[in-house]
Amino acid sequence: MDPLDRLAEPSLDLLRRVDALLAAGVPEGHRVWPLLRRMQVLPGDAVRGFLDLHPAPLAGAGHAVRRLIRGYDDVSAAFTDPVLWSGPAASAYGQERAALLRHLDEGPESLVGRLESTAGYADALADWVEGSRLALARTLADVLRSAEAVSVVAVTAAGAPLRPGPVGPGVADAAEIAARVLAVLCVAYDGAETLLRQWAPSLAESAWRPSADDRPRYGQPTRVGW
Repeated sequence: MDPLDRLAEPSLDLLRRVDALLAAGVPEGHRVWPLLRRMQVLPGDAVRGFLDLHPAPLAGAGHAVRRLIRGYDDVSAAFTDPVLWSGPAASAYGQERAALLRHLDEGPESLVGRLESTAGYADALADWVEGSRLALARTLADVLRSAEAVSVVAVTAAGAPLRPGPVGPGVADAAEIAARVLAVLCVAYDGAETLLRQWAPSLAESAWRPSADDRPRYGQPTRVGW
């Protein structure tokens, strides 16, 4: 359990109240408006969805992918064994074997290269989740002990129905809390988009790189008589 998990219950209770106040009206021109338009979600729902993101599954995926590389190493080793025959067929086999070894494990565009990139991307995402959860936890901790939180709880604890109309008590404070929470989540999602742009070229499909002469040359077949 990390700091965000420990703050989840009180934070979601506060943000439920914030969402209710925002649904009744938001001050015109408040800085929360661009954030609401961009995120297309109220802060309570945004945090609730982010709580489901954990770094451990992503880090585990990276480890699992790296374990697959050992299998490719074994296959590559088998193809490097010397061939005890010669002739056109052996020459053609050597060319195809060299091409296959390149495809398996030679450079970042090989299968092993793509596996290593996939594992690296999973690790980067795990770090992003861990860092983003910590940043969100810090913001929520500050919000929970803020004067705005006291105001929002006091207004919503009265139990009076909130109706759309002129901005009522506590709404400006709710908008300020929403802006702080949504701002840190916007930064987090910007980080995820940056990671995807950075890693996308390394995650592309590994294309087959043929040998110089990819046409099989196996010599003339021998007719077997009975």
